[in-house]
Amino acid sequence: MLMSRLIRNEIIKIVGKKRSLIGFAAIGVLMPIIMFAFSYHQSGFSSEFSHRAANIGGGLIMVGTPVNGYFITHLIMNFLWVHIPFLITLVAGDVVAGEGGAGTFRIYLTRPVSRLRIIISKLCASYLYTAAIILFFALLSLGLGILWHGTGDLVVIHKGILILSSDMVPWRFALAFTFAILVMCVVTSLTFMFSSMVNNGIGPMIGAMAVIIISLALSTIPLEIFETIRPYLFTTYFDVWQKAFYDPIPWGEIAQNLGILGTYAAGFVLVSFWIFIRKDILT
Repeated sequence: MLMSRLIRNEIIKIVGKKRSLIGFAAIGVLMPIIMFAFSYHQSGFSSEFSHRAANIGGGLIMVGTPVNGYFITHLIMNFLWVHIPFLITLVAGDVVAGEGGAGTFRIYLTRPVSRLRIIISKLCASYLYTAAIILFFALLSLGLGILWHGTGDLVVIHKGILILSSDMVPWRFALAFTFAILVMCVVTSLTFMFSSMVNNGIGPMIGAMAVIIISLALSTIPLEIFETIRPYLFTTYFDVWQKAFYDPIPWGEIAQNLGILGTYAAGFVLVSFWIFIRKDILT
């Protein structure tokens, strides 16, 4: 009961900050623009895609257009690499550091509530915000995509051309966005760890994005020198959401990837707890 009140209190704090609305506002503005752009350039995009598909598939001939609400949403989900993590760090970076900078911990931590419960409530509120922004992203992209461009089979480039029938696409997206929430919770945990170290919300945001961008570069640059460190970078497993669209779905590989991401998240959280419990609030 106490934890639920603490979590609710932290959610109210997050919602009350203007920066918490930036992510929702950015997604709300960007999605209609993207949908309109696809409407305006759909014929040119379809012909270019068909040309590339023919090159990949040899004698493959595509009739009609692959562009529909599902296809556009799948394309937009590539924002999960950098853009969505940036929006998440805006809030997760300030959830602990902001109160430290404002000096409110000097009063807050004198209450008969343990520091562990306080930091857990802040972490849970950050995870709930992360899930909320991903769900908003999913509902808006799929909703506008279907209303604007309709439904149909989903064309995926994976080891050639893979076409998923329209009846299996919705649950594939549900699975993909579930994985996306779990991936973004790792980003939240990383930013939360940095936030527990300092008393300024800008530093954790910059630090987390720097780690993500550098790790992504090392994970994706196809050089042999990076092959040995690539399995140890958590960004290497950011693409786990894409595996929801493979056929057959590689459940074993997904479980392994999520396990590694969970281990990183747990490590970041444990460091956060250790720092916060030992935190000096008097100087």
